[in-house]
Parts: sequence; C-alpha cells; structure tokens
Amino acid sequence: MNANHAPSSAARTRGSFELRFRSLCQDGRALAFSCDADGRIDLDRLSDRARQSYLYARALVGRDFAQPEVTPVYAA
Repeated sequence: MNANHAPSSAARTRGSFELRFRSLCQDGRALAFSCDADGRIDLDRLSDRARQSYLYARALVGRDFAQPEVTPVYAA
C-alpha cells in the first residue's frame, strides 16, 4: 500500500475499499478488487475470473501494472 494514499480513520469506519492496480501501459485503465482497509483480498470470495485477474495483475506489478493502492469506495 502506498503510504501517501492511506485511508483516513473516518474512511476506514465508513465504507468499503478496493485494491487498484493501475495500468502502466494504458492510461485510465486499472484492475480493482474488493478488499479490507489494509488491502487484504479474500481470494475464496472472488470468482474464478476475478481471481485469475488478481493473480495476473499481482504477477505483473512493475511491468504492466503499478504497485497496488487501497482506495476507499464511497456510496453515491
């Protein structure tokens, strides 16, 4: 997790979070997965396709994807 983008304590208690892998190859593209405030993903709750995408992004950090960041998700 990037310390500059750490969720505030208010965000930790309010909402859900996602772990975002920003694409280094295509501006504006990213893969995002539901996680807890510390960036932990429950792999057992992901669909097979989402699990494969998560493992793919994690394996290609530094090549195709930036380091993942935990971001709060606010209800609209």
